[in-house]
Amino acid sequence: MSSSRDALHFPPALAEPLEPYIPPRPPPLRPTRDRRPFVTLTFATSLDSALALAPGAQTPLSGPSSKAMTHHLRARHAAILVGAGTAAADDPSLNCRIAGTGGYGGAERLAGQPRPVVVDPGARWEWRGKKALGLAAEGRGRGPWVVVREGVKGSIAGERVEALEAVGGKVLEVRAGADGRMEWADVFEVLAREGIDSVMVEGGAGVINKLLEPGNMGLVDSVIVTIAPTWLGQGGVVVSPPRRQDGEGKAVAAARLKDVKWCPLGEDVVLCGRLQS
Repeated sequence: MSSSRDALHFPPALAEPLEPYIPPRPPPLRPTRDRRPFVTLTFATSLDSALALAPGAQTPLSGPSSKAMTHHLRARHAAILVGAGTAAADDPSLNCRIAGTGGYGGAERLAGQPRPVVVDPGARWEWRGKKALGLAAEGRGRGPWVVVREGVKGSIAGERVEALEAVGGKVLEVRAGADGRMEWADVFEVLAREGIDSVMVEGGAGVINKLLEPGNMGLVDSVIVTIAPTWLGQGGVVVSPPRRQDGEGKAVAAARLKDVKWCPLGEDVVLCGRLQS
């Protein structure tokens, strides 16, 4: 089904400044030894670095222009990735609504639609009846891939897997360490093997903070942050990665951006940059 209903528009003049920070067309060829996609870390935050008023509380931050920008970014990535907590709390659509993409006026059924990826090590997210599956069934998005740790797939009820596969989704397993945790490098490697050459990581806070840790920074190619002109106040869900220490044990900044560009969008400001190594 093709429809322009709810389609968004993002003018080329506003899109042009973002080009250095998103996957080029065509996507870059990664060396075989690299085996990972181009990764863009992007989210909307308040002036006090909060993503939401409280855990599980849907908190709109982006204005109309920056919201359209987010969908433009989705159209330029092969996949959108969120954690299971965000998927459960927000029930996100995880599709692209830019006019001309598949399902929103595009002639080709799924052209421009990214693959939703939900990282859910223990398969706790109940995906049946969620927006992402409904949109995939309507031809306005792709079926989600759910990433679980190795050995979990066999424990998922058959009807759950069938519901996912009925809309073109599937469950992917990633090896885990002795502590049961998956490494982000392994997650991206599995996605690369599945043909994903670019990933837009949208949250939540746990995912973002983890990717901003020193051991994972090298996996992130660019950062695009929408800053809304509001304070959410104490007790919010914040982006605040663990503080680092230098060789003498003194506290230093957790992370810093370079090659920075500030782009006003309506009442919001979009910050683009790359992580310093």
